Amino acid sequence: MYADGGIYPEEIRRIIKMKKLLAVLLAALMLVPFAFACTGTTFDIALITDKGNIDDKSFNQGAWEGVKAYADAHKISNKYYKPEDANDDAYLAAIELAVDSGAKIVVCPGYLFEPAVFTAQTKYPNVKFIILDGTPHNPDYTEFNTAKNTASVMYAEEQSGYLAGYAAVMDGYRKLGFMGGMAVPAVQAFGYGYLQGIEAAAAELKLAEGDIQVKYHYTGDFAETDGNKATAAAMYQSGVEIIFACGGSVGKSVMAAAAEANGKVIGVDVDQRYDSDTVVTSATKGLAASVQAVLKSIYETKDFESTYGGKTTYFNAANEGVGLPTSVIGDAKGDAFDRFNTFDKAAYDAVFAQLVSGEIAPIRTFSIENAEGHATEAELTSNLKLTITKIECIR
Repeated sequence: MYADGGIYPEEIRRIIKMKKLLAVLLAALMLVPFAFACTGTTFDIALITDKGNIDDKSFNQGAWEGVKAYADAHKISNKYYKPEDANDDAYLAAIELAVDSGAKIVVCPGYLFEPAVFTAQTKYPNVKFIILDGTPHNPDYTEFNTAKNTASVMYAEEQSGYLAGYAAVMDGYRKLGFMGGMAVPAVQAFGYGYLQGIEAAAAELKLAEGDIQVKYHYTGDFAETDGNKATAAAMYQSGVEIIFACGGSVGKSVMAAAAEANGKVIGVDVDQRYDSDTVVTSATKGLAASVQAVLKSIYETKDFESTYGGKTTYFNAANEGVGLPTSVIGDAKGDAFDRFNTFDKAAYDAVFAQLVSGEIAPIRTFSIENAEGHATEAELTSNLKLTITKIECIR
């Protein structure tokens, strides 16, 4: 009613109702930022990808699968972060973002994270870091330090490479190739083990000197390029039957060349049979298994500090850290050896057991003159004690 007792017209009633509604909505909107601030999502375990993607069929994917398997099974929040660039500053920024988002554990797959983790482990002493295939150091390599809150996980690539080379020769291959990425310790170890496995199988088969020929090459990168494809194509054209593609995305180039040349490929790091029909087997690292082992030490056994913290731990055949694939994902009855001609799981188990026992102990590294890490034919032959296998290094 009006002050004089009159009645509001209908349109005025509607205006008053709208004003009341707007006032309620405005009050609600003012509360929204506060609500989000109070209930922001945090992630306990974070993985930082390197310059690759989470589905790279290599280090990022293998490590992420380990994080997801453990975290999901134990209902622990998790997330991965992809840096904006592939450099130390970008990696450190991604780590900082993860920690700011609540990460208590940060997983970094690959040696590219070494300088970033070197800095982050000191900046965030209450956060635990897991670096795969790397040991923290400053950018100019003058100082190395694996802090007590950091686990440095390495792999016996020489054992995995040995298995790949041994299996290939036992399966009938006589002209083989190796295309590594950059000549960093992990790639070198894969290659050295590969050659030793080739030699061991050749000796077991009583082959003559020169019956096995290997073309050996470092691409200088870890990329899928036309140049790498051309190098692989030239190898196949020269008679090479199978190439160990040991350089991340270099493998994609080799697989493409193999598909056109009816050649075969040995994958690396993870089981790459799902990427191409040309892949016979893969020299794998137990990326997922090792990540889960360290996470278990944090959440369950509570012995992270004494078992992994402040040190480098090698995962090898004895603790399922390396090997060839023995199962087919998604197929319980699948045969992981079905792309070999004759080599089977029984033969694999026999040689694998010798690695576990230490009866077979492949050489991982040796001194070479080349500053870039490229061994000569003579250095490879003498240091790895090759008598049957003939090496040709391609520059």
